[in-house]
Amino acid sequence: MRFQRDHLQTLLAAVDEGTFDAAAAHLNITASAVSQRVKAMEQAAGRILLRRTTPIRPTADGEVVVRHARQAALLEEETARALAGTGHAGVPTIALAVNADSLATWFLGALAGVLDDTAVVFDLHREDQDRTSDLLRSGTVMAAVTAESAPVQGCSSVRLGTMRYHAVASPAFVDRHLNGEAGTAGLDGVPLVDFDRQDGLQQAFLRTAVGHDPISPRHYVPTSQDFARAVRTGFGWGMLPEQQCLDDLAAGRLVALAPDRPASVELHWQRWKLQSVVLDRVTAAVTATAARELLQD
Repeated sequence: MRFQRDHLQTLLAAVDEGTFDAAAAHLNITASAVSQRVKAMEQAAGRILLRRTTPIRPTADGEVVVRHARQAALLEEETARALAGTGHAGVPTIALAVNADSLATWFLGALAGVLDDTAVVFDLHREDQDRTSDLLRSGTVMAAVTAESAPVQGCSSVRLGTMRYHAVASPAFVDRHLNGEAGTAGLDGVPLVDFDRQDGLQQAFLRTAVGHDPISPRHYVPTSQDFARAVRTGFGWGMLPEQQCLDDLAAGRLVALAPDRPASVELHWQRWKLQSVVLDRVTAAVTATAARELLQD
């Protein structure tokens, strides 16, 4: 089955922009033209490719075509650069999914190394490590930092290493809520900080510590840096990656609640099985940086 180049571009624009109107503005065509192109693709495929929701979402069949469209666009950009020279061609875009804690600690350093010698722009999608692989399946991203080791269909998977987390709180929080005694015995019912409503790290730790589902009041702070700041300033206790808490623990700005019971999250790098110079370069930088920054046990 062959799809026209402009039809593939239109399908990607509709998915990335979220509506036909926004896709039309992005492509400088009419919304009617967007609709007609998508309908032509669906007629050629003999199946529905997009759910006309707000925002637009690809169907399972649509995800297959979206992956094809994104791969075709990347290869086309790389071919143009190889033929025209780096000064005369467009810059390829690489869409990646990464969990917030990796983004805040080590991942941007890996990408910065790529920019030293490679012309590329990054489209980063922040998502929990347990859900980044869904963005690979949908064709939204080309590679992802994920907790899922089994490769998504059409992808390869390599282990990056382990992020280790510690349950910590500010000294003022320990004085106010735990009677000045750092530990886990008094955690049930005292405030904690969650990243968002899908964050289960604190609950899992507390469930192990107290033996039942936690009943603690929760603050929701949905950025990694602000999450760490909320814990440091006494909003509640929380699980921080070592890269964000070891210095504060050493300086006494944070207190370890269970120093002998860290939590570990194993991370993997999954990417499309696609012959791409740029994606290969990104993969090399990510795996090399992870080898230095993550635990390799």
